[in-house]
Amino acid sequence: MTEETMDPLRVLVADGAGEHLAHVTGAVAALGHEVVTTVDLARLGSVTLSEKPDVALVIVAEGSGRALEMIDGIVHEATCPVIAILAVQDPAFIKEAARRGLFAYIVHGEDSDQLQSSIDIVLQRFREYHSLEGAFGRRAVTERAKGILMERHSIDEQHAFVMLRDEARRTQRKIIDVAEAILATHRMLPIREPASPATKGEESRA
Repeated sequence: MTEETMDPLRVLVADGAGEHLAHVTGAVAALGHEVVTTVDLARLGSVTLSEKPDVALVIVAEGSGRALEMIDGIVHEATCPVIAILAVQDPAFIKEAARRGLFAYIVHGEDSDQLQSSIDIVLQRFREYHSLEGAFGRRAVTERAKGILMERHSIDEQHAFVMLRDEARRTQRKIIDVAEAILATHRMLPIREPASPATKGEESRA
């Protein structure tokens, strides 16, 4: 195993029957990982949620529709990446499964070293995916906070960012934390009312 996969993983092996299931679970156990198995499509989501596997292996039988449903069930819980184990190369299945969130596939019969390598790569991609997703989410929060400041203070985007940055420095917080605080409280802040003509006249005479 690589340094990143020294610790045993919890591996969900979904579906498959007879020798295919036995071969896959045996290979996973031989790698030193804990195996969680299920063939019950109706309980797949709850099993994924309760068992919290690190990675899921879906064995694809001749009828690939069931495997696609299983991939849907695991991805819906978004707790771990999914690897499909195919009997033969199936471009149509791979394309549809990828659209539903499949991270990788291997062909049944590959040795345990190849299986471990696939798991390592998928876990790295899964971490990178969530890191990138988090970065986009943080950027969206910051952009929304700047928009609120621009509206409330009648300032441009650059000045709004400076306000965020200065407040973050003053309070020793991260900019994203300041931005989230603005989003959480902006509905409670007074809306800046435009000055009436009379008010403008008074201000000009002052």
